[in-house]
Amino acid sequence: MNLTHRSVLIASLLLTLASRPVVAADDHDDDDEVVPTLVTIDGPAPPNDPEVVSRDAEGRVTLRAVRLDAPLTVDGRLEEGQYRTVPSISDFIQQEPLEGQPATERTEVWVFFDDKNIYVSARNWDTHPERIIANELRRDNRNIFNNDNFAVIFDTFYDRRNGFMFHTNPLGALYDAQVTDEGNTNSDWNTVWNVKTARFADGWTVEMSIPFKSLRYKSGASQIWGVNFRRIVRSKNETSYLTRIPAAFRFGGMTKLSFAATMVGVEPPTGYMNLEIKPYATGAVRTDRDADIAFENDFEPDIGFDAKYGVTKGLVADFTVNTDFAQVEADDQQVNLTRFSLFFPEKREFFLEGQGLFAFGGSSGRRFGGGGGGGGGDTPIMFFSRRIGLDEGTQVPIQAGARMTGRQGRYTLGILNMQTKGVNDLGLEPTNFSVVRVKRDIFRRSAIGVIATHRNKTVDYVGSNSLFGADAAFSFYENLNINAYYAASRTDELSGQEDSYQARISYGSDRYGFNISHLKVGDDFNPEIGFVRRDNIKKTSGRLRFSPRPVSISWVRKFQFNADFDYFENLLGEVATRESQVEFRTDLESGDSFEVSFSQNFEYLFDEFEISDGIVLPIGGYDFNRVRANYRFGPQRKITGWLNGSTGQFFNGTRSEIGYFGRVEITPQLSVEPNIAQNWVDLVEGSFTTTLLRLRSTYTLSSRSFVGALVQYNTSNSSLSTNIRYRWEYQPGSDIFVVYTDGRDTNAIDYPSLRNQSFVVKFTRLFRF
Repeated sequence: MNLTHRSVLIASLLLTLASRPVVAADDHDDDDEVVPTLVTIDGPAPPNDPEVVSRDAEGRVTLRAVRLDAPLTVDGRLEEGQYRTVPSISDFIQQEPLEGQPATERTEVWVFFDDKNIYVSARNWDTHPERIIANELRRDNRNIFNNDNFAVIFDTFYDRRNGFMFHTNPLGALYDAQVTDEGNTNSDWNTVWNVKTARFADGWTVEMSIPFKSLRYKSGASQIWGVNFRRIVRSKNETSYLTRIPAAFRFGGMTKLSFAATMVGVEPPTGYMNLEIKPYATGAVRTDRDADIAFENDFEPDIGFDAKYGVTKGLVADFTVNTDFAQVEADDQQVNLTRFSLFFPEKREFFLEGQGLFAFGGSSGRRFGGGGGGGGGDTPIMFFSRRIGLDEGTQVPIQAGARMTGRQGRYTLGILNMQTKGVNDLGLEPTNFSVVRVKRDIFRRSAIGVIATHRNKTVDYVGSNSLFGADAAFSFYENLNINAYYAASRTDELSGQEDSYQARISYGSDRYGFNISHLKVGDDFNPEIGFVRRDNIKKTSGRLRFSPRPVSISWVRKFQFNADFDYFENLLGEVATRESQVEFRTDLESGDSFEVSFSQNFEYLFDEFEISDGIVLPIGGYDFNRVRANYRFGPQRKITGWLNGSTGQFFNGTRSEIGYFGRVEITPQLSVEPNIAQNWVDLVEGSFTTTLLRLRSTYTLSSRSFVGALVQYNTSNSSLSTNIRYRWEYQPGSDIFVVYTDGRDTNAIDYPSLRNQSFVVKFTRLFRF
């Protein structure tokens, strides 16, 4: 049986599995009849009314959600009578800076629900309310974590590994995310919910309203969920949770659902249709002088729609017709001083939702590149959605697509099929893309799975391309993890080694840590719906960490010493790359940190390498050493970010680099984010410099409306680009976008020559049934 037939067979089996109910020890079937089963609560016995929380000697927590007779008025003020009659959930426990100690600031939480929504309310006391930090209002912006912050996560299947997370700050900003496998966090997942905040004399308050339709959960009238709450007091750099979260988990502690509390008493509605339809209409004026058939100011109206249907309470089917991505922000420019491909993350909404369900072999597919390093990791990504609808940065129209994702019993499923149109002007033929991913939970926190992909036409439109892989992830105790995968691709007209595998073991406590891994990528390993940065390698890596917390130095929170080693050879056993590095880092109580590192490198070029226009490095081996330093300013400052610099040898010459990436708060609504990366390279074959300037400015009118501008200048590809976006979420889930984009050539005689330009208006409307 060839690989293509095997992929089709697996897809058929999974579709069959998804179409019928699966009953496990703690599951219900797909109708609303409850199957009599025994659910084991991972914690103390549920509290008896009127109590809402119970704790045991091991520090585990069980809480009870309280039903409301009428909807809660979400205004952030906590003035309703239930806040006086229903006891609060409190006694948060520090993760940082003193693991296991009571939080220094009191937090009170209530969980209510009615027939449509689940509500989470909090009163965040603060002995120094004048020090509260709140300067981020953009939806889903990570800077919200540099503010005072309150968050909740729901493990709606009570599988202790997957969940839905909601954050806010004292300004009422919205940040939602989907968590898979206790760590893969997709912050681009957006759903319909509401939050309001308010200030009082001794702190700030929160009220969240989350429709049950915005979540996925098991069938059944009465539910048992996992839940946790987190409070960040930024002026103290203090992080606390409802349950004990080890400091070793660092900022990812919120995703560690195996340490979360248990919540009983939730009674979501049954019997409703879970259907969403989101049509769109666009009008665009475009210019492209670089196209094979250049055009100026072409008007391009378009319509299409996306739809979402809840096949079961845990499985969701998505459909898209004439898919449009006009609202997507432009990619961040990068400077590539390596001989390997750059990685650019996915930003298109349709592909981002449920992205973590397709992650394979420990790779999430969301790695980011830096200003001068090239970006990406060496572990291949088996499914990388940017291969669909994009060809070397050019958009390829997507005719239609369908996807089914979610959970069914102990199985996690991801099935996708997309069809792109042909583009005669670009010589592109219609192409079909298929992906099937299935994982099964085993033990407490482990899983095994398979993936299959198929592209009916290769990149060169000669034959087809397929991939099949199997992986396993085992988690033991608090900090020990073992991951492994094997994958093989099949591409017509390729006959080399078309497989890849990796094994990795890691341990990470707060004080000590290590990881060891071995990776192979064959010379013809070619997942054409994936991403491979570097093939024809065998890589062995190791890392040791020692991170003590000195009690005698009051202004230091933690020291960290790292030692790393990477060894690459090709499949013939010849050394290709060798790098060893030592690093010292200090985290200060103020929130600042600094680090310095020293690395020894060896690179062998098996082919000539044109590192810059007209500068070609010859075949041969190169030894060079480098020193790097970095200082990061704490988030409590008006001007934050990090400043870095490096210097030393580089191939047969020298390279020096300076960079700054930061944020300047002008007002809580207006911010500017400058990014500067400058390289000076002096080689035997010639000298050159690279300059990357990026300026992003954002003005937020409200938590659901903003204007943003991104201007980028990159000498390495002679480009100057501008992207201006206005977004108004005029009602939850429905948007108006106005987007202007242009690209210019800085090497042209008529500097800076316009190469492409577009002005787009897009209107979407969400209908929920």
